[in-house]
Formats: sequence, structure tokens, C-alpha cells
Amino acid sequence: MTRASLDKQPHEVASMFDDVAERYDLTNDVLSLGQDRRWRKEVARAVDARPAQKVLDLAAGTGTSSMPFARSGAYVVPCDFSLGMLRVGKRNHAWLPYTAGDATRLPFRDDVFDAVTISFGLRNVQDTDAALREMHRVTRPGGRIVICEFSHPTWAPFRTVYTEYLMRALPPVARSVSSNPDAYVYLAESIRAWPDQPGLADRLKGAGWSRVAWRNLTGGVVALHRGFKES
Repeated sequence: MTRASLDKQPHEVASMFDDVAERYDLTNDVLSLGQDRRWRKEVARAVDARPAQKVLDLAAGTGTSSMPFARSGAYVVPCDFSLGMLRVGKRNHAWLPYTAGDATRLPFRDDVFDAVTISFGLRNVQDTDAALREMHRVTRPGGRIVICEFSHPTWAPFRTVYTEYLMRALPPVARSVSSNPDAYVYLAESIRAWPDQPGLADRLKGAGWSRVAWRNLTGGVVALHRGFKES
């Protein structure tokens, strides 16, 4: 079994997700206490995909995150660098145009997508700033980015409890449901090391995105960041 390190070598991260692909959606549901379904709904509202729009869903995994955009009538491209995840997704939703790709070197032309979104995946990219610049490159002028990522709870007492859950409770729970529980030790460590809400907003601005704002979900356990590409 593979566990990636916090320097996030792409082959290590991809291999780790290959290992957990079969039970990935179930494990997320258990570990988030069902909150991941609510978070996905909030992402869909923030992206606000319309019929005939083109949406790039990065770190799409098995494609679960892509389905709300497809149901809206948009043309959605699920993209991930884990071939194991893509294989599971293709088996479940064969009609979606699954695409293998690294977020830091996207296999798309400039100014293609009306919206680019990534949920719980930016944290796993080796070069966050390069990925944000690539997302900006492939988004058409006037288009938008929506990022859903674990963040920093805003209430200090809850933040302490949450950190304890991540490091002590999450790995044992993962052992009961995941095919690679060590991957969820990496998950806990990577969440603790991730920038807070203003920190990620600054990185979005540095990559060229404008009108950057964020909204906390579940008390800041997760944050939705949004930005626009100037026309």
C-alpha cells in the first residue's frame, strides 16, 4: 500500500489514490459523517453550471463530483491523474469524457472552459501556484473558478477538537472502511499543513484571479473559494 509524503511527489499521490479508488466514495461518506454530500451540493450551487457551458472538474476521481454539472446540462470534463480512480469512474459512468491529466500541466487549450472547479484535490498538488495558473489559462475570459477544500475552523475550541479528530480518530476509522488506511494519515497531515482561508485567497490573486472571495462550510472545516478571470 502507498502513502504519499507531504512533499507530494505526483507518482506517490497518484499511486495512493489508485489504492483507495474502489472504496473511495464510501470512505469519504463515513469519515465526513455524510457532510461530503452537502459540500458537493454547495459546490454545484457556487459553480452554477448552465446548459451548454463547459466545466472542467479537476481531481474528479470517480466522477461523483462531476454528476451535478452533467445533470445541469453542462458539458463536464472529469480530469484526474489517478488512473485507478478514472477506471472506477469509467466503469460507473461510461458516458462521461474522463481525461487523465496533471493539474500543473493541463492537456487543454487556452480559454476553453466557462468554469473550472476542484474539490479536495488542490491540497494534493505538488505546486499549488502552478495549478492555479494553469486553471486560469484554460478558463475563458469572464469565466470562474470554484475551489472546495478543507480549511481552518473559525472557532478556536472547535478547531482544537477537530485537530484531535484528524490525528487520533480519523486513521482508526479509516482502517475499518478503506483499502489503504495509511492514505488517510497523509490526509490528516496535509489538512493540518494547508493554508487558511485568507492564505488561499492570496494565492488565487497571485495566480491572476480577480474578485476572489470565500465562504465557510461546517464552521470552516471546509471553505469554498471563488474567483473570476477578467474579460
